[in-house]
Amino acid sequence: MTTRAKNNIHCPKIRLDGTLPWLDKPSLSTTVASPLIPKEPTSYLKASKFQERRTAMVLEFQALLQNKKWDLVPASPSYNVLGAKWVLKSKCRVDGSLECRKARLVAKGFHQQPSLDYKEIFSPVVKPVTIRLLLSLAVSCRLSLH
Repeated sequence: MTTRAKNNIHCPKIRLDGTLPWLDKPSLSTTVASPLIPKEPTSYLKASKFQERRTAMVLEFQALLQNKKWDLVPASPSYNVLGAKWVLKSKCRVDGSLECRKARLVAKGFHQQPSLDYKEIFSPVVKPVTIRLLLSLAVSCRLSLH
């Protein structure tokens, strides 16, 4: 009988201690766990202690205001008031050094109820793969584009 073990096929080990198998090499573990890049803060209070984080949040907020991404309206008892959360990330170069700090202000949309808080969904992001697919369909079906 042919089995996986006889063919030297083994399932990956599930590590319960939180370590990753490819970080066992000393060269990779030193770049990932660099003391120069602190762990991402999980709250505004923790993030506001660092000047770089505050600068990233101010730049993001100014970009939202400049691009007119929202309108401030008075609260209504018939609608849910949504909270917001700062999502903070540190972007690193290939060698593990810090490239920049990023901050995004995101709405907590999971509190919304369909047909009460919104009637339609709009996503302004289009992936390049989707555009290539539509263009190839237009060419193969001999459709005109404008």
